[in-house]
Amino acid sequence: MAIDNILIDTNAYASFKQGNSEAVEIIRHSSFIGLNAIVIGELLAGFAVGNRESQNRQELEIFLKSPRVSFFAIDHETTEYYAAIYKELREKGRPIPTNDLWIVATAVQYKLTIFTYDKHFKTIDKVRTGKCLSDFVRL
Repeated sequence: MAIDNILIDTNAYASFKQGNSEAVEIIRHSSFIGLNAIVIGELLAGFAVGNRESQNRQELEIFLKSPRVSFFAIDHETTEYYAAIYKELREKGRPIPTNDLWIVATAVQYKLTIFTYDKHFKTIDKVRTGKCLSDFVRL
């Protein structure tokens, strides 16, 4: 089964780590999994205030070392996508959280589908999202 290249949101990674069967299936079937600097920052912040920081960091490091996983930094091109998407959403009167704008900008820049449980991503025309395996299957 071929599925889209994905960019995972913080809540999708958390769901995967909690053993949510749908999240596990999406990760298991994905041949390309992206994470950007914003998601990593959110994860590390959550780990820092949790009870299992060391263990969570180790598990994340193992995940990031997978040959299927790629890290995306924020670069000049990402900032251009961010600005355009910010303008579009502001004109529509449909802002989303700033960190999520960076996630969208990365997804659009690299033509990735966002694996997320946040509904507000659906309001953005330029990006595909999903939360169950069938959302990512390529026909």
